[in-house]
Amino acid sequence: MSLVTPLGDEDVRALKAGDSVLISGVVYGARDAAHERLVDLIDAGDTLPFPIEGAVIYYVGPTPAPEGMVISIAIGSAGPTTAARMDRYAPRLYSLGLKATIGKGERGDEVRRAIVEKGAVYFAATGGAGALLSRHIESAKVIAYGELGPEAIFEFVFVDFPAVVAIDCHGGDIFTAGRKRYAVSI
Repeated sequence: MSLVTPLGDEDVRALKAGDSVLISGVVYGARDAAHERLVDLIDAGDTLPFPIEGAVIYYVGPTPAPEGMVISIAIGSAGPTTAARMDRYAPRLYSLGLKATIGKGERGDEVRRAIVEKGAVYFAATGGAGALLSRHIESAKVIAYGELGPEAIFEFVFVDFPAVVAIDCHGGDIFTAGRKRYAVSI
């Protein structure tokens, strides 16, 4: 299934845990330090550095594009980071209209509840494939907190970025379902 950002309610409701998707459009990159600053802005009543309604955040700390490559790329390695590190921030962002996050690994109970309650989705991207995933990023620019280096907030333009629906807004969760299937098979 192909998705184009920003995402709407109908986009998210159509997704089921386990679906493969290709994401295109603007996606924001942010990790721990940037998330802490976003929540500080929210607490202070200040404006966020990007429109949160319908947005997708990719948990990534990309490397710069290597010089002298035969093919031109916008960014170096851009693999997902462990999503659980952003669990303490994610529910607040979902409550403001964030529609999706992309990372690797499981999410905590509070995040799973927020995804269902707010009509959002969590996508898993393949860890260890950052060089390949970066080929689906057409452009990349720092839009906030440049002093954080790879933990700054980036604005990416994705083209057919591959991911899997890990947790859907209906309560489906590939991690829970996988463990149950495995337990039945042994």
